[in-house]
Amino acid sequence: MEPRPERGHRCVPHTADVRIEAWAPDREGCVAEAVAALVESFTDPAGARPHAEREFQAPAATDEDLLVGVLDEVIFRLETTDELPLSTEVTDDGAGGLLVRWRTTATGEVELTGAVPKAVSLYELRFGGDGAGWSCGVTLDV
Repeated sequence: MEPRPERGHRCVPHTADVRIEAWAPDREGCVAEAVAALVESFTDPAGARPHAEREFQAPAATDEDLLVGVLDEVIFRLETTDELPLSTEVTDDGAGGLLVRWRTTATGEVELTGAVPKAVSLYELRFGGDGAGWSCGVTLDV
């Protein structure tokens, strides 16, 4: 088996919903990879150009709640403003929360390739340090 790359993400088979996994050397990088996995679970963002920059402040919470909060915000913005992040930068806000910066595009600028997620499921949610950095597993309701 080949060693895992330092950071990345993927979709994995799941019965009725979509399951994503992400990993990175640190918590913030893992959240950013999870956002990329969420977006790529239902779009092909290749060739899309960012048209705006957005920020989101995830308030202090457990690591799992921070991850869910950021992913829920992506879904909320998709539903309410028709925007998708093309790139994500996540930093620790120094107070137990996260500061997320997105470069976004309109949903009409990307090709839809799958079912659009409606929510983040708490079932089988996993997020934490794993000896090789940080990793997460999240099921998305579609």
